[in-house]
Amino acid sequence: MAMNRYIGKVTVGEVISWIVLIVVLLFCLLPIAFMLSASFMDAKQIMAMPFDWLPKKSFFTSEGRTFLTNFSKAIHGNNNNNMFFRNLFNSLLVAISCSITTVLLASLCGYGLAKFRFRGRNFVFMSIMATMMIPFEAIMIPLYMVASMFKMMNTYAGLIVPFLVSAFGVFQMRQYLITFPAEYLDASRVDGLGEFPIYWRIVLPNCTPVVATLGILSFRNQWDNLLWPLLVSQREEMKTIPQYISKFSEEKQTDEGALMACALLASIPMFILFFTLSKYFLGGAAVFESRKG
Repeated sequence: MAMNRYIGKVTVGEVISWIVLIVVLLFCLLPIAFMLSASFMDAKQIMAMPFDWLPKKSFFTSEGRTFLTNFSKAIHGNNNNNMFFRNLFNSLLVAISCSITTVLLASLCGYGLAKFRFRGRNFVFMSIMATMMIPFEAIMIPLYMVASMFKMMNTYAGLIVPFLVSAFGVFQMRQYLITFPAEYLDASRVDGLGEFPIYWRIVLPNCTPVVATLGILSFRNQWDNLLWPLLVSQREEMKTIPQYISKFSEEKQTDEGALMACALLASIPMFILFFTLSKYFLGGAAVFESRKG
């Protein structure tokens, strides 16, 4: 009797794997489904137990509310300061800037560590990796003092400069470039290309999957960053989207519906970015895992 039992042409193991994957998928999608549903409800319906996943019909007509009421309040703010689009612009500027600099600097550093042999190369790489073991909270106060010393409070420089590059980005690019064919580099040198033109014209264009992966991860890290902007951005016009969302929970009477609508609006750029670059992101993750192994 065979060890594997078949259900048609599908093994029992495959069926179990699919069931586990579907359960995990549902757990991942549950918070998103709740946010989407709650963004069309009033606070009373959101807090009701058991939770009704569909907005009640009365919500669309009673008390002068419409299905866009929550989104209108999310954009105008709790105190009608109308800072949503300014804070959205701040987050976009910071996230895009950090993503671009992380990709460029990490790829340069990773290329040097992967393809150049020099004394102390492994020490430099391990030193960079060691910084990943230090939690941000441990360096937050010294970093704040440095930012204050250089007059970077309430500026874009204060939000961007501390995150120009990441140790994980260097690690990811280095691991990807270790197996980059050296023959291409040698042929380019024979043709007279300098090292930077080789990097810019040969190496970087052939790293699209890992560049897209690193860019998306860097963008997400800065888009979700709340702790550092809370320290360096006190003026309303310099705050970011996570700070804007947090203000909804600071009120004595939080409007949960507007809070969910604001969270939904703030999630749209990340969804657009991911689905636009998803083929590169998934491909880069797969190639990175295979090369790491």
